[in-house]
Amino acid sequence: MQAPLRRFSLFWALAAALLAFIALPPLSAQAAEVLLSQGKPATSSSTEGPFSARSAVDGDPGTRWSSAFADPQWTAFKIEVSSDAERWTVVHRTAAGTGGTQDLAVSGTGRYVRMYGTQRATAYGYSLWEFQVYGTAGSPGGDTARLLSYGRPGAASSSQSDQNCWECTPDRAFDRDPASRWSTSSTTGWTDPGWISVDLGATAQIDKVVLQWDPAYAKSFQIQVSSNGADWTPIYSTTSGTGFKQTLAVAGTGRFVRMYGTQRATPYGYSLWEFQVYGTGGTPIQAPPLPSDPANPPRLVWSDEFDGAAGGKPDSAKWRADPGTGPNNELENYTDHRNAALDGAGHLVMEARKEVTAGSSCPRDPLSGSTTCQYTSARMNTGATFQFTYGRVEARIKVPKGNGLWPAFWMMGGDFLTGRPWPYNGEIDIMEILGKDVKTAYSTVHAPAYNGGGGIGAPYTLPGNADFSDDFHTWVADWNSKGITYSLDGRTVLTLDKEQVEQTRGPWIFDHPHYLILNLAVGGDWPGPTDTSTPFPAKMLVDHVRVYQ
Repeated sequence: MQAPLRRFSLFWALAAALLAFIALPPLSAQAAEVLLSQGKPATSSSTEGPFSARSAVDGDPGTRWSSAFADPQWTAFKIEVSSDAERWTVVHRTAAGTGGTQDLAVSGTGRYVRMYGTQRATAYGYSLWEFQVYGTAGSPGGDTARLLSYGRPGAASSSQSDQNCWECTPDRAFDRDPASRWSTSSTTGWTDPGWISVDLGATAQIDKVVLQWDPAYAKSFQIQVSSNGADWTPIYSTTSGTGFKQTLAVAGTGRFVRMYGTQRATPYGYSLWEFQVYGTGGTPIQAPPLPSDPANPPRLVWSDEFDGAAGGKPDSAKWRADPGTGPNNELENYTDHRNAALDGAGHLVMEARKEVTAGSSCPRDPLSGSTTCQYTSARMNTGATFQFTYGRVEARIKVPKGNGLWPAFWMMGGDFLTGRPWPYNGEIDIMEILGKDVKTAYSTVHAPAYNGGGGIGAPYTLPGNADFSDDFHTWVADWNSKGITYSLDGRTVLTLDKEQVEQTRGPWIFDHPHYLILNLAVGGDWPGPTDTSTPFPAKMLVDHVRVYQ
């Protein structure tokens, strides 16, 4: 079908567009005007370096498309539409393009839309921060990419709010936050049937439903629609629900949509991390844009090479000390950078020492009642100075050897600093090594559905089963919207595919800002205690940390 188009917004960079077009989904003129172009396939006549056409339709005003330095481009340009991307019809024309932001009222119908520049305003090519196309949507069986349920009010047969599932109310399934969930009540709702519904605000044509289940899932359930929230018609039914992530192709019309569970797969109730409804119509609330993937090849956006005079402290514009005692029954007291310094040879030295210090979070002596730690060490992070989503994260590190030592390079979700508890914020461990086995390294991710000993990751070794503590090694995490690829010294050691994790382990919660952490722990549940053979002071050396996007 063709799309009635009403408005364009062009956000020019210093140069303006050569030739770019967008493939829109099928549309009709019965629904309200919406942004049609975001996230759709985009093509251009040329590309300068990493500035691809998709960057103009990703909803991120910090990324852009840029063309080669040739005409046709602007000051003069046209907006054209087409049903087949071959025959084009002009719906707007100008010979006096102004650059900056241009909001153009147009009238036309087509599946493909392009900006066709014929005269440049500068000696350079053309470049757009954003190319936004607005029009109407609403045809049956139309835009399967339109999320209708985000932020809409929900209802349920019951909901839980206690120490096991805090505020697990229906709205949590419609917030596009995979780390929050709805659950039936533990006191009244662990029975059949159980249900959750969403009010789409107006009649909609439903063509897809995505369910991301908690382990408390439905073996038998229906997807139902209703015009009034009282009389329900099934549009999907199964007696062999699989749990985890289910993407269901459906066809139905209604204002209300619900999951109606009739047989639980566990003794517990029903619980969904996400219940997403797609289609056309309704009164959808525009969800925040998803983060953009890094450019290819990526560019360096943040780094610390640890250059400076011996004895100098870590750069406070990049790193902040994270004092206190670590979790996991660790034995150290992290100091305020007293245990971290530059060595004058381009390295940061993080040093664990055997020295007694007092601290409220240190272990309590059962006889004296005093709280003391037997060791001090260093932990620091970029939470207050640098947070980011996606990129190539790299560090070159030399680890110490010794029972009870636990060096690590990792990332924590930024919302941990604003009160969201672990593991709901998400943790990405790039490198962990136990001093009692310095021939094995680990890379892992932790989320609500898989954490602690159940985290998703893998151990790996060096060629020839070499010792990690003998030399520096480079750890890299390539993190994007598809997952994370870990590598060691240029060799891939672990690949985590987002879709596969969602299908087999639970929701992927890592598509939001994280910050960097370096630390050297002493003792704890995993590494175990120190002993007389553990060398002190023990030193973790960091040659560099870099982030590319």
